[in-house]
Amino acid sequence: MRFQDRVVIVTGAARGIGAVTAEAFGREGARVALVDVDGPAVEATAKRIGDGGARCMAFAADVAVAAQVGRVVDSLMGQWGRIDVLVNNAGGFAAIRATEDITDGEWDSILRSNLTSAFVCCRAVLPVMKRQGSGRIVNVASVVARGGAVRVTSHYAAAKAGVVGFTRHLALEAGSHGITVNAVAPGTTATDRVKALRPPEETRRIAEATIPLRRLGEPSEIADAILFLASDAATFVTGATLDVNGGQVMA
Repeated sequence: MRFQDRVVIVTGAARGIGAVTAEAFGREGARVALVDVDGPAVEATAKRIGDGGARCMAFAADVAVAAQVGRVVDSLMGQWGRIDVLVNNAGGFAAIRATEDITDGEWDSILRSNLTSAFVCCRAVLPVMKRQGSGRIVNVASVVARGGAVRVTSHYAAAKAGVVGFTRHLALEAGSHGITVNAVAPGTTATDRVKALRPPEETRRIAEATIPLRRLGEPSEIADAILFLASDAATFVTGATLDVNGGQVMA
C-alpha cells in the first residue's frame, strides 16, 4: 500500500472530494486526520471510514483559524508523532452571483475559506515537515483558476488563482527541506454541492457543451490525482498544478 503508516491531514473532509480523498488514503494504509468545520458530519465520515478498517481521527475545526489548526497539529503529533501529507481541500462557494452583487462580507468569507485556510494549515505543518526532512502538500485549486472558459463567481475564481500562486511560491521555499508542494485543479465535479447549484438538465447541457469528455468529473477521479501527487511516484514533482477537468480548460 502506497501510504502505509503515513499520517495524512485532509481538510474539508466531511463530504465531497475531501471525504472521498480521505477514504482513498485510508484504503492505502494511511493514518488519516479528517478536519472540517461541520463537526457532526466529519465525525460521521470518519466513523464510516474507520468501520472500513482505516485508522482515522476526526476534528471539528475552522481551518482558517490558527489556534484551531494548531490544536489539530498538536493532537496528531501527540498521537502519531509525525505529519507526512497535508491536503488543503477546504473551501468552495454557495451561490453564483454577479460581482456587483457580492458583499464585502461574502468576498472576505470566500477568500478566507479557500485561500487563507491553505496558508494557515501550511504554516502550521511546515515546522513539523522541516524537522522530518520530508513532506507532501497538495492544495486543491480549481479549473476557474486556470482559464476563463468556466463561469462561476469572481471571488471564488480569485481565491483559487491565489491558491495556484501560493503553491508555486511555497514550493520554492520548501523544496530544500524535502517538501513538495503541488496543486490539483479540478474541473466541474459531481459533488452534492455542485449538483445543488443548477438543475440536472442544465448541468448535463453545460457538460456536453464545454467538456470534451462530455461529462462531469467524479470525486474519486480528483482523489486519484491528489494521491498521485502525495505519493512516491511524484517525488520530483513540485510547484505544479495538475489539471483534472476532462479537457474543460487546457492551460
